[in-house]
Amino acid sequence: MKNNLLIVLLTIFCVFTINAQTFVSTQPENKNVILEEFTGIGCVFCPDGHRIAQDLHNANPNDVFLINIHTGSYASPQGPGTDFRTTFGSAIDAQANVGGYPAGTVNRHQFSMNQNGGTAMSRGDWTSAANQILNLASPVNVGVQANVDMATNVLTVDVEVYYTGAQTVTSNKLNVAVVQNNIEGPQTGGSQYNPSAILANGNYNHQH
Repeated sequence: MKNNLLIVLLTIFCVFTINAQTFVSTQPENKNVILEEFTGIGCVFCPDGHRIAQDLHNANPNDVFLINIHTGSYASPQGPGTDFRTTFGSAIDAQANVGGYPAGTVNRHQFSMNQNGGTAMSRGDWTSAANQILNLASPVNVGVQANVDMATNVLTVDVEVYYTGAQTVTSNKLNVAVVQNNIEGPQTGGSQYNPSAILANGNYNHQH
């Protein structure tokens, strides 16, 4: 993907000391949702997935976060500037055992409605899966702050974690994803399944 912002440095600070929290909440909270949607510009039903995911986020703006992963044969470029695939997209797609597009994972959790024994599920199941996660207590809070220096094109991300409950695993790992909104491009099925994303020039406005 060609980004408008060149990211040359990603700095992550994880603060684990009890007295060092400056912006992460220390109060017990429920889990948030990360919906990873597997999509592609040549997928006719994918705009319907975009709409469902956006509606889910809009209903839970501080608790549901979206990542659109362009991968698979439907993500093949359709001309210069339309390659929205990423380095890790194919690996995440394979890990989720995606059987068709659009598909999505909610927190990479194993639900009863998952496809093919993986964590991927059909778009009709995302809301139900998300609601299950949102009702679960989280043992850890994560706070994130980011700053962009436009003069140097450096993005600095500070991450703080605070444990509010007991862990069921012996170690935790952290991934930081940078997503970009408002990317113009083609999209099969856009005008039919997500007309609000169609721009005045006829292009599709890709998000997340």
